[in-house]
Amino acid sequence: MADRKQAKQAKRGKRKLHIRKGDRVRVIRGNFREMEGTVLRVLKDQGRVVVEGVNMRKRHQRPTQDEPDGGIISMEMPVDASNVMLIDPHSDEASRVRIQQAKDGSKERIAVKTGNPIPWPETP
Repeated sequence: MADRKQAKQAKRGKRKLHIRKGDRVRVIRGNFREMEGTVLRVLKDQGRVVVEGVNMRKRHQRPTQDEPDGGIISMEMPVDASNVMLIDPHSDEASRVRIQQAKDGSKERIAVKTGNPIPWPETP
C-alpha cells in the first residue's frame, strides 16, 4: 500500500503552492471548515500545510529525561493545501490568488475577489 502511494506522489512530482509560511489562511473544506490561522509549516513535497490551531491531535508522551512528567501533548497536523484559501488582509475575506508579474520581473499575489495585492509574508 505504501509503495503505491509513494509511486503516485513521485509521479505527481512537487506541486506549486500558493501559500507560504506566515500567511493567514481560512480552511474551506473538511471538519475544520471556516477556521482561520497562520501557516506554521509548508510540506511542499506532500502538498500539505500545517495551520496554527487547526487539525489538532493528541499524542501520549512517555516520560523521558527531557520531559520527566510525560503526559498528553496537543499538536497541529497537516491539512491539504487545496483545502485552504489565503485571506485578503484589506477585506478580511478568503480569496483565490492570481500571480502577476511586474515589468522588473518581480511577482505579486493579487486577490481575485477584490484585486488587492496580498503581500508576501516576512521571512525571518
